[in-house]
Parts: sequence; structure tokens; C-alpha cells
Amino acid sequence: MEITARELAIIAGGRVDGDPDVKVNSFAKIEEAKTGDLSFIANPKYSHFAETTEASILLVSEDFIAPDNCCATLLRVKDPYSTLAALMRMVDSMRPKPRGVENPVFCADGVSIPDDAYVGAFAYIGKNVSLGKGVQIYPQVYIGEGVSIGEDTVLYAGVKIYAGCKIGSRCIIHSGTVIGADGFGFAPVDGHFEKIPQLGTVLIEDDVEIGANTTIDRATFGNTRIGKGTKLDNLIQVAHNVSIGENNVFASQTGIAGSTRFGNNNMVGGQCGFAGHISIGDYNEFGAQSGIPGNVGDRKRLIGYPAVDSRQWARTNVYIKKLPELFAADKHREK
Repeated sequence: MEITARELAIIAGGRVDGDPDVKVNSFAKIEEAKTGDLSFIANPKYSHFAETTEASILLVSEDFIAPDNCCATLLRVKDPYSTLAALMRMVDSMRPKPRGVENPVFCADGVSIPDDAYVGAFAYIGKNVSLGKGVQIYPQVYIGEGVSIGEDTVLYAGVKIYAGCKIGSRCIIHSGTVIGADGFGFAPVDGHFEKIPQLGTVLIEDDVEIGANTTIDRATFGNTRIGKGTKLDNLIQVAHNVSIGENNVFASQTGIAGSTRFGNNNMVGGQCGFAGHISIGDYNEFGAQSGIPGNVGDRKRLIGYPAVDSRQWARTNVYIKKLPELFAADKHREK
């Protein structure tokens, strides 16, 4: 689909600086873009690419200062990154969605598949499953007995959802994810470990996205909960009875131990570890590889293990780098 800079400005609420009739038909990274591509500059460190890029249109901020030799037409907007995301969502929504039921598929008696749904080959749909309108179930998905899936939710190939779990509307669950496996519950008895039955379930609210090969364990009793609008990256472990509030984001390889509770709007970097039975407040930021052993309030910026305020961590790192010099000076004094 081709679209002009003038048309994009109307859609994005921006202002054209250059040729309003120039057309684009695809997106590209600024350093790789060619004629007919739309790219963007959101981070000032990429500004120099404006001199060399072959992109036809560049999304830039309203106050961006273009070099004299910039050949691209500029579309000035308030926030280039969020505008790009909105345009990409618009293009993605225009792609045709698969519909219908492929063969072979196992669907238990009495389960109703909506007319506008898609079910890929080798999918398994158990008894008493409820499917909302517009669901997309890709090949080799397993949906256990009594599962509920809301409207327009997408389950990519190989997703496994154990019995009794509830998935909201407009969720996206990527390949290899397992929802509702048993929580890691064992009791020491006479020198060995007895399994504690995990009788709860998993509740995933609306507009949640879960990355590939992430695991969310069912509760011992009650729910393991993922709140509305939360986004989980690939390879994340959410243990039993964890409760995560709304609009949190977790980067890859984070592990959350059992019964930990999160508030809303937290940002968690990759490879973070959260101890069990702790409480995390709202609007916190955790740097990559942080270890969080205890409760955290609101609006903290933490990093390290054990996690400390990011400014304290930066100062400590400066001191650590100077340790060889300090030890050498100490040895000199001893001599």
C-alpha cells in the first residue's frame, strides 16, 4: 500500500517539511532504508543518519534540526516513536487474518467455534472450552478442559493451556508458552518431598502479551494473576500464586518466585530475580540482572544484588573500579 507524506500527516497529526506528495510503501531502519521507505529518528544519537539515509520520509520530532544535505521529506510529530508504532499497528490491522478450521483438529463435543475464528491443524480443544469471537488458534495448540478464551485473542503455534485457566480478550500468546502447569510445591516429609497438589488456576486479563517459551504456573489454590495490559517477554518464569497488576512490562529471563505481588506500571529489565512472598509497589524501575530479596515501595529505581538505588549503585561501581589502585597504594605504604 502506497501513501503520501500529506496523507500520513493527516493520520498522524503531523507537519510535512519537504515534498508532501512523496510516497512510501514500507518501513525500514534508517541506516538501511531505500527510496519508498519510511523511517524515523527518536534518539538523538541517530541524528547523523539524516545526512546519509535514502529513506523517502523520516518521522522526526517537532524541534528536530535537519542537516543542510538531508534529502528525505520530514514528517514532524510530537513523538516519533509512538507515532511509528501507531502507523505500524494500522498497517498490521489491514493484513488479512486466517479464518476457518483446518484438518485434522480435535474439538470436544459441545464446544462452539465462532464463525470468524481460526483453528490450525493438529490443535486440541478440550471439553467445556469457551472461545470468544475472532480468536486465532494456530497449529498444535493445546487447550485443556474448561479453559475460557476472550475475543480476538491469538494463540500462536505450540501454546499449551492447562485445564481451567482463563484468558482475556485481545491477548497475544507466543509459541511455546505454557500456562497453568503445576506450581513448584513440595513438602519435606520423613527425608523426602511430597507433592502438594496445585488446585488453583491462572487468570490472564485483557490486552496481555506473553512472549515465546514463557511459563506461568497455576496457583496452589486461588489464582496466579496477570493484570490487564501487562507485557511479558520471552523466557520468563512466573511461579504459583504470583499476582501482577496492570500495565507492567518484564524483559526476558526474569524469574518471579511464588506468592509475590506486583502493583501497576512497573518496568523490569532482563534477568531480574524476585524472591517469593514479597510486595512490589507501583511505577518502579528495575535494572537488568537485579536481585530483589524484599519489599519495594513506589517509584523506586533499583539495580544490583541486592538491589539498591541506581545512583548508589553507580557510585559503588566507581569505587570498585578503583580497588586495584587502592590495594596497590596500600601495599606501597606497607613497604
